[in-house]
Amino acid sequence: MKIELENVRPRDIERRSFEIITEELGDRKLDTDKELIIKRCIHTSADFDYADNLCFSEGVVEKAIEAIKNGACIVTDTQMGRSGINKKALAKYGGEVYCFMSDEDVAKTAKENGTTRATASMDKAAAMNKPMIFAIGNAPTALVRLYELIQEGKINPALIIGVPVGFVNVVQSKELIMETDVPYIVARGRKGGSNIAACICNALLYMIDDNRE
Repeated sequence: MKIELENVRPRDIERRSFEIITEELGDRKLDTDKELIIKRCIHTSADFDYADNLCFSEGVVEKAIEAIKNGACIVTDTQMGRSGINKKALAKYGGEVYCFMSDEDVAKTAKENGTTRATASMDKAAAMNKPMIFAIGNAPTALVRLYELIQEGKINPALIIGVPVGFVNVVQSKELIMETDVPYIVARGRKGGSNIAACICNALLYMIDDNRE
């Protein structure tokens, strides 16, 4: 069998990837405001299920972009997620990216309370009293704690990106977030991951300004 490779210049690989995604979506029409987010998730994962399982609250993209422009910070539940977010692009608007999972005080609190570090991380974020976007790609316990904090009136996130991957309480935690009045982008079902959480953040940033340097 003869294997033929596409001759694509390095700087054109991403553009060609998006052309392939568009071709394979065929006649499927995506909402204009959500299209880049959905296609970036497909580009990151090579999984076309994101065209169906990504759920968006009413007006969430516009609200998220406005929050970023107003200096919202992003809190993730993994160092991998934090690493994947374009921090320089976010910093243009005064925002920072945080992950508290390795912090000694978070580990201590989690041990004392018998919770996960992800749960303790959400409590630490809530105490910062800053406009926050939460990008959760790994820990359903983070989403459960966010739901509790919202119900208790202790936090009002500008956006929750709820895309943890896995099996135990993953589906349920996402459904809890979708029952709140908080703006959300959720990958319904078991699929997701820290890479998906980061790519949604980046999609929003690039919708504002596609200069990535």
